Amino acid sequence: MFQVLARIWPLLVGIVLIMLGNGMHFTLIGLRGGIEGFSAAALSIVTSGYFLGFLSGARLTPLLIQRVGHVRVFAALGSFMSAGLIAFTLIAEPWAWTILRILVGFCMSGIYVAAESWLNNAATNETRGKVLSAYMLAQTLGIIGAQGLLTLGDAATAGLFIGASILVSVSFGPILLSATPVPAVEVARPMSLAALFRGSPLGTVGIFLLGGVYATQSGMGAVFGTQIGMTASQIALFVAMLFAGALVLQSPIGWMSDRVDRRKLIFWSAVFGALACGLGWLAGSGLPVLADLGIWPLMAAAFFAGGVTTPLYALLLAYTNDFLSADQMPAASGGLVFTFGLGAIFGPLAAGAAMERAGASAFWLVLGGTFAIMAVYALYRMTQREATAAGDTESYLGVLPTTSVVAVEAAGTWAAENAETEAAAATDAAPDDADDEEEEDLERI
Repeated sequence: MFQVLARIWPLLVGIVLIMLGNGMHFTLIGLRGGIEGFSAAALSIVTSGYFLGFLSGARLTPLLIQRVGHVRVFAALGSFMSAGLIAFTLIAEPWAWTILRILVGFCMSGIYVAAESWLNNAATNETRGKVLSAYMLAQTLGIIGAQGLLTLGDAATAGLFIGASILVSVSFGPILLSATPVPAVEVARPMSLAALFRGSPLGTVGIFLLGGVYATQSGMGAVFGTQIGMTASQIALFVAMLFAGALVLQSPIGWMSDRVDRRKLIFWSAVFGALACGLGWLAGSGLPVLADLGIWPLMAAAFFAGGVTTPLYALLLAYTNDFLSADQMPAASGGLVFTFGLGAIFGPLAAGAAMERAGASAFWLVLGGTFAIMAVYALYRMTQREATAAGDTESYLGVLPTTSVVAVEAAGTWAAENAETEAAAATDAAPDDADDEEEEDLERI
């Protein structure tokens, strides 16, 4: 593992710095929007703008890279993103922020494509799994660390936005100075939604619903905290708990994913998420028993609701791949990322409208309702298709919702290669077992 890290550590340092800047800006939007008097509905449109830009960038950036190369695209998008982060403090209007969020989302998507291409190129078949794990860990730690940085300044001033811009600008140094040139990135044409649904209805519907959950958590969590009167430090902790839960629960859910019926695991994870949201709703509604515990019931709800979201993303990807051939996986990865992006656009809009009508606690109702729909649909799908044997499933793909299709395709390739290796090992071992049995028979004679 240390040899792998020695080759890619500059890329990982750059990724951590990027996530620090981007993670700060996500929470800052909710904090500063509350100070500026933006409504929940307005901030939901701003939030959705990021994912609209992210979805567009995922489709267009590979074409740009093929035309002018990784370095130019990476540097240009980084410059635009850094400028966009500072511009938030110059025009405090929802329409302007929506445009800036589309720009930032587009840039982040392109940055992911370029960085993940370098990482994938630096990995071999033997090290790809470790490289992806290190990359996902760097991303998660960056997002969590960003919330701590928010406590060092005042969201009412330009300081934190400038700090986020500086972090993004500095992040390109270690990446550009160390990354070796790679061939133009090639992303497979996404599988159509109809074909994807025919191959895996649960994977397609589940990933769409999960897109709404993830975008609502990451984009509207700070809005919820602002509306119920949390301090800036408490909001930062609340958002950090959403991602800390994912860091803790990813491994146990991944371990179970390769050993049990994945539909059951999807069902129970969604049920657990809905129950966590129920706890959040009760705590946010001022239930006396929970009110005496202060903010900690809300933090627990965020920890567990966020904790199942990221593993569910990886679980749904792995479940979908169970019904695809190795040749279909790249196209399916693109289709799933696109489907997730669509859900991420509509999720915050639904949450913002609900919060506008029913108050801040509707944040939990929308999240819990989405989890519940996913659980019910998973239960229905169990009646429509036989379970896949655990030994015939693809390896669990420990990828995050923030990654681009490049990382998802790389994870899918690794899973397919891993499955082929295990199958070959089992085939090679079979004759040896037969020989052993023959020797035992001879000994008995």
